[in-house]
Amino acid sequence: MRRLLRPALGAATAVLAVLAATAPASPASAADAPYDVLVFSKTAGFRHDSIAAGISAIQALGSANNFTVTATEDASAFSTGNLAQYEAVVFLNTTGDVLNSSQQTAFESYIGSGGGFVGVHSAADTEYSWPFYGNLVGAYFASHPAIQQANIKVENRAHPATAHLSPTWTRTEEWYNYQTNARSTARVLATVDESSYSGGSMGADHPHSWCKTYSGGRSFYTGGGHSQSAYSETAFRGHLLGGIRYAAGRAKADCRPETGYTALYNGSTTGWAQTGPGSFGNSDATLTSSGGMGMLSYTTREYVNYSLKLDWRVPGDDNSGVVIGFPAGSTAQGALDNGYEVQIDATDSADRTTGAIYALQSADITARDAALNPPGEWNTFELLVEGERLQVFLNGSKINDYTNTNPARSMAGYIGIQNHGSGDDVSFRNIRIKDLGGTPPTGDITRQAESFSSAGGVSALSKSGANGGQVLGNIESGDWAAYNSLDLTGSTSFRARVASAGSGGTIQVRTGSVSGTVLGSVAVPNTGSWTNFQNVTTTLSGVPSSTQNLYLTFTGSSGFLFDVDEFVLVKGTASTGTGPVKGLAGKCLDVRGGSSADGTQIQLYTCNGGAPQTWTVSGSTLRALGKCLDVSGGGTANGTKIQLWTCTGGAAQNWTYQSSDQTLRNPQSGKCLDVSGNNSADGTVVALWTCNGGANQKWTLP
Repeated sequence: MRRLLRPALGAATAVLAVLAATAPASPASAADAPYDVLVFSKTAGFRHDSIAAGISAIQALGSANNFTVTATEDASAFSTGNLAQYEAVVFLNTTGDVLNSSQQTAFESYIGSGGGFVGVHSAADTEYSWPFYGNLVGAYFASHPAIQQANIKVENRAHPATAHLSPTWTRTEEWYNYQTNARSTARVLATVDESSYSGGSMGADHPHSWCKTYSGGRSFYTGGGHSQSAYSETAFRGHLLGGIRYAAGRAKADCRPETGYTALYNGSTTGWAQTGPGSFGNSDATLTSSGGMGMLSYTTREYVNYSLKLDWRVPGDDNSGVVIGFPAGSTAQGALDNGYEVQIDATDSADRTTGAIYALQSADITARDAALNPPGEWNTFELLVEGERLQVFLNGSKINDYTNTNPARSMAGYIGIQNHGSGDDVSFRNIRIKDLGGTPPTGDITRQAESFSSAGGVSALSKSGANGGQVLGNIESGDWAAYNSLDLTGSTSFRARVASAGSGGTIQVRTGSVSGTVLGSVAVPNTGSWTNFQNVTTTLSGVPSSTQNLYLTFTGSSGFLFDVDEFVLVKGTASTGTGPVKGLAGKCLDVRGGSSADGTQIQLYTCNGGAPQTWTVSGSTLRALGKCLDVSGGGTANGTKIQLWTCTGGAAQNWTYQSSDQTLRNPQSGKCLDVSGNNSADGTVVALWTCNGGANQKWTLP
């Protein structure tokens, strides 16, 4: 949620769900409705001596977690009528051919009607000649080495079977090799690290546990469970319980196959930057919000067409959101004003609740409720952006489909997660993205200089007046900063916002490495103080038409040279620079009284070269006295006041220059910067007005 505070709530609106991975006496979820589980352990090949321990463990889990357990080795239980009473069927260390053709047909019908399957260990060593079963379980057994200790890498920590586990799970097991890799048809939850033991034959990608939907039903498989001791392990019991809950439909999860994603966060916050108040704690590869309203944004690059997935959890009535499509340098509020928030908070109004495009379009509430796990349990979002279309999937089910039709906004841009305020404690895990390609329509690339991918010698410093509140500082000669994966195609010049009370120096723009090809260099002067920012610009040459890692290298004399707030790779022949903005009768755009206070009126005045008439074109903003040209209140009505305001990155501060008619237009409203009444007298105010081609709407930029 954003902008509006939600009203105080009375009694709790949802029951806290608690995963019982530690002891059978603790319920998995107080919200689980009662259900029934059939445990089947018939063997026609090798028989594990752990079957009795496994049955006992599942019975204990059932007693503590609101499900009944029927254990049998009688295949006649596999009739259509009998199976209908169970929400899940567990194949516990079965081996060989255990069902005849009519029993197989009954089980296929059961799965097709939405039933659940849980396969434990040698369930993969069962029914090799039954293709339906092979597809359901996901992979068949091939071989195994001696029992030994190994490390399991938990790659999905949102599924109820693995959410309680750390990223690395070390245990002793009989580690199965499989005939095929299940990843192409299932969502792999955990893999075995073959470098941690001897006898693995599947290589770097060795699935150990996975889940999938198949033929109308749900399937969960784990390679664990060979030895009796496994069923007394707290973590393994929780693993087994989560698989049963998923198969029985009592816990939701995104079990669609997943390949080709790149981790943006899985424990490391490199490339992320906090904007606004509050923060995120980072522990156990989990981000948890605190205070606010602020935002943690991924500043390394912007995205156009992509699939963004992330896992989130709320402990109760808590509030947050995923924000996409906002421009570089945005404040937390500016990102909300100019981007799109996909909401996390199931207790607000329809257009401001979980899955909604905040204040723009409600989710399908029926579909949302069917897919949503309760507070205390993890959920998974997929935000699929294709052009101006945004589809929202919750735990694998589509719950929203929104298309932007506002020409002043775009789905292309940066992404972030919100920390909403005190008491709104929302956690995030495994933020990952699949880039589907495309070029940002905005053209120019703006980066906050402190949001580097790697660096030498420099650091991010908080500073008043800096866009985003920080600068790249402590710059000495020989230092450098790198920015990965920038599309340099068409870049013609480089502009940086800098400040210095030191000796100044030089910025060199390079590609490839700190000693790579120099595309351009620009001198940075002493600007008078460390808080007096100004722009420096240089042309670029030899720019590759491709995506490259960009390096800024810094040279100068001794000591701290300068700070860099942000830089822009300007594409084409866009107007840039610092100086007067001239309009009607050759007079200048002027900040009334030279005041830098928020809300100061902008007017027309005889040009005098003073600071109130010195404007810097920076991306889509015009800045003077360290603040931005702003449409009051983001209004769109004719006559809306034009003022000076702290830069937010919001739509009210976006301006485009139309060289064909010399107008300055605010894309949000589609209207022009206008000298009121076509009056050229000193002190005449400027305002927002319908574009009409008049002389009082023509401007010349520096």
